[in-house]
Amino acid sequence: MIQTYIPSQKHKEINWFIIDATDKILGRLSTQVANLIEGKNEVTYTPGFDSKIHVIIINVEKIKVTGNKLNQKFYYSHTGKPGELRKTALIDLQRKHPNRVIELAIKRMLPDGFAKSNLSKRLRIYSGNNHPHLAQKPRQLTLSY
Repeated sequence: MIQTYIPSQKHKEINWFIIDATDKILGRLSTQVANLIEGKNEVTYTPGFDSKIHVIIINVEKIKVTGNKLNQKFYYSHTGKPGELRKTALIDLQRKHPNRVIELAIKRMLPDGFAKSNLSKRLRIYSGNNHPHLAQKPRQLTLSY
């Protein structure tokens, strides 16, 4: 009979990582952060379980996109009323809310479940260099791609 190993949650410690988004490409950064939040970098990865990983992203206003996505990529939202489909270009969203661009990219890459539903607790995004999470002693993470 095949047995599945299920790790105990009480022995896992909370890990904090900090990522500098300066001159990083939006899609590549988002995929690596989504995999990190989901816990796929750990040896004891089990789908649907809490990886207890928190990520802080700083300098999100300096993120880059490839090609002509600034003008051609749109974000759609609907108010619920007939004919009320709203369309916002990436360049406008990045100018008004630079944090929302990377948050939407990461959220849409996660599967439905614990990591997606508690994304606001696990992901902290800041426009500047400063963040209020020095007490958690986050480790600097350099992403390679």
